Amino acid sequence: MQLLNPVDQIFLHLEGRHQPMHVGGLQLFSIPEDAGPDYVREVVTKARSFTDVQPPFNRRLKYRFGQPFWVDDESFDLEYHVRHLALPAPGAIRDLLALISMLHGALLDRSRPMWETYIIEGVTGNRFAVYTKFHHSLMDGISAMRVMRRSLNDTPAPGGLCVPWRLPQSDNDKSQGGGQAPWHAAWKAATATGRQVAAMPRVGQQVFSAWQQARHEPDFTAFKQAPMCMLNRRISGSRRFAAQSYSLSRIKKLAKHYDATVNDIVLAMCASALRDYLISQDALPEAPLVAMLPVSLHTADSGTGNKVAMIFASLATDVVDPVERLAAIQHSVDHWKRRYKDMTSEQIMGFTAALSTPAGMNLLTGIAPRRQAFNVVISNVPGPSETLYYGDAKLEGMYPVSIVLDGQALNISLASYRDSLEFGLLACRRSVPSMQHMLQYLSDALDALEPAGDSAAANESVAATGG
Repeated sequence: MQLLNPVDQIFLHLEGRHQPMHVGGLQLFSIPEDAGPDYVREVVTKARSFTDVQPPFNRRLKYRFGQPFWVDDESFDLEYHVRHLALPAPGAIRDLLALISMLHGALLDRSRPMWETYIIEGVTGNRFAVYTKFHHSLMDGISAMRVMRRSLNDTPAPGGLCVPWRLPQSDNDKSQGGGQAPWHAAWKAATATGRQVAAMPRVGQQVFSAWQQARHEPDFTAFKQAPMCMLNRRISGSRRFAAQSYSLSRIKKLAKHYDATVNDIVLAMCASALRDYLISQDALPEAPLVAMLPVSLHTADSGTGNKVAMIFASLATDVVDPVERLAAIQHSVDHWKRRYKDMTSEQIMGFTAALSTPAGMNLLTGIAPRRQAFNVVISNVPGPSETLYYGDAKLEGMYPVSIVLDGQALNISLASYRDSLEFGLLACRRSVPSMQHMLQYLSDALDALEPAGDSAAANESVAATGG
């Protein structure tokens, strides 16, 4: 039995029928050329044969004294969690994305371990897909990426399928309460609490300093209210998902040209795309949009829990010129980099918790719907640089599928894989109409940053488009 930490409990409290709190990922695999017609069915059968399920995949919620705990599910049903679906012919990518949109809008069953995997055959181009979703109280995007990476092979391995739920726990996961004596887990929790308490004086100093800085520097987004726009409406339970790949080497080349980081270029792409989209909807605010950027505080030996801080960055959507917009975004992000540079991870988490508490309370209560700390979430999860395989099926692309919330009807997430940045855009279908047009606006933004005379002839490797 393991008590959920306060951050993980928040994801439970935020969840409702219109607001599922799970993260997911879509993977596309090419079927080996010499595979038989029942290849995908055999993959499903093999995956379901790994019945020795490891934590956290075998844990469900149980409440004691009003508090949620993780406990082992004594009646675990692997067939419920691993499902086999097929697209109708011809298996267009658009149909696959529509299916993912529907699946991602459905709540996970809290009476069972809160994860599901769908193996989907019949994708055009002799491919199949794997879509997996985890409740955010179980793991965050970084943890999910690590788990999925450990289940893939570096080389083709016919018959050598590995699955996430059969992977042994890391030492750090065990130390967090799954596999060690209760007294040891309690000691670790007490130690972590002690570090957090010790960080409080420094956190208080940083909060006061940030408040002073925000008063005198208009570009510093701490304590500032983001402008209201059409992205910040109440949401329904329906979802629209769109995905596309962009050349990482091209983005790195632009980063070098502008003395920027890859993240700076990504933010500039998103800012330009959002500006163009809102203009097309006659809904661009005069003030610049603000993005919330999750920052991973995971270390190499971190477990599968949530360990994330935040940056609130101006997207400079009020700036017309794309190069000037990039410079403004860099300036905004640099404020936060300098502030975090000399802080410990406990201090950073305490600092961002203090800044985000009003926004969190607003999400929980809806008491001030017109007050927004940010307009959109943009998350960048680092992925593998080498080609990977699911058994002997080659991984062609991997696209994050994240969360939207009341007042935050659009989420932009991306992950790197080989020489691509894989964008996954999720929106409330009702609140953000024609969201799939954002994919073209992202491409246009990349073109606009190209130095004069540079050709953008290397068209993006688009693995999935639509909505």
